[in-house]
Amino acid sequence: MKLNYKRTFFVGLAFMSICCFWQLYDNIIPLMLKNTFHLGETVTGVLMALDNVLALFLLPLFGSFSDKVDTPLGKRTPFIVGGTLVAVISMTFIPIATKAASMILFLVFLGIVLIAMGSYRSPAVALMPDLTPKPLRSKANAVINLMGAVGGVYTLVMIKLLVKKGTDYQAVFLSVSAIMVVAVIFLLITVREKKLTATIDLEAGAVHSNQPNKDITGSTSVDEDEKMPAEVRRSFILLLASIFLWFTAYNAITTAYSRYVEQVWHLGEGGFADSLLIATIAAIVSYIPIGIIASLFGRKKTIIAGILMMTASYFCGALFTEYSSWINVVFAFTGIGWAAINVNSYPMVVEMCKGSDIGKYTGLYYTFSMSAQILTPIVSGALLEYVSYRTLFPYAVVFSIASLCTMIFVMHGDSRPMRKKDLIENFDTPD
Repeated sequence: MKLNYKRTFFVGLAFMSICCFWQLYDNIIPLMLKNTFHLGETVTGVLMALDNVLALFLLPLFGSFSDKVDTPLGKRTPFIVGGTLVAVISMTFIPIATKAASMILFLVFLGIVLIAMGSYRSPAVALMPDLTPKPLRSKANAVINLMGAVGGVYTLVMIKLLVKKGTDYQAVFLSVSAIMVVAVIFLLITVREKKLTATIDLEAGAVHSNQPNKDITGSTSVDEDEKMPAEVRRSFILLLASIFLWFTAYNAITTAYSRYVEQVWHLGEGGFADSLLIATIAAIVSYIPIGIIASLFGRKKTIIAGILMMTASYFCGALFTEYSSWINVVFAFTGIGWAAINVNSYPMVVEMCKGSDIGKYTGLYYTFSMSAQILTPIVSGALLEYVSYRTLFPYAVVFSIASLCTMIFVMHGDSRPMRKKDLIENFDTPD
């Protein structure tokens, strides 16, 4: 059984378009709020957190809703197309409202865009497990994450080229809207969801019929007519707890690092960028190899290795009293560890659910990750403000170790490779 990399690439176009937007949102919207509407840091922070708050409700809702619909385009594609269309149209009015200095119009169109983006994120992500056999989902998720990184890089390049001091933001918004539209058009042309879903179901049925009374993936998934067994539910809850905990650790660092390097290491403005860029590049380079490693050794072991790398990098970060080039090496390990976790955690979540509930469980995955991203800036920020900036890395160490403790007891959702008949077959690699 081999992953269809070409098909997975086209499936990843939806996630690429999503990441294009969020990179724009995270970098440009705060500038608009500060430079045009002259809002303070606190109010800007509250407004920037609205997407995570909306996500808590929208992602599970639309993920579950997409499980139940049946259209000629499939279950997920209508949400992807409709959500992208509404988002792209609404996005064009945000820089117009900014140019007119109309706060009301700005908030109205921003709200519409956030709701539109929330309406199709879970369906877009759920499309991958819908169209990928279970043992191959870690490899496929590596490709999806790589596509998302490409989308983020595209937006950063457009920002660098099109955003100049004293100019408006219309051009960069149009460039991101254009790539979002192009990506979804290519998705529609190349991925016939309903037809492919039927084909995948037939292939899976054929494989299982050749392996009677044996789960070839080594996983504990749930049959369509059964409820989740108690032992699987326990693993599922522990996995969600792990997701919450490692996002709590990681997001604390990414949220406060730019301020930390100024306060503790006394670097000038922008001094934080090199470390974060190296972490991002390390993650991008690692995605595909980690997907292959997980298919050989299992998702749980790969995630635990990633948690250990992250914990070690947080611990090392706490030891630096001033900036050193070795910090970049530490952040490279952070990026690799995060990739190991990110590539494998979502496939473990959907491994434990029924095929008809993939959208619902995708929403639950995002509920726990988004909850952490809402809470941890507040908790870690309070420690930074009222105790010491030196609490940042120890804070991350504590929650990272906690995620290791819960992850160790997750006993389901893994996917072990099929045993080969001959030793030489183990060296067969995908085309």
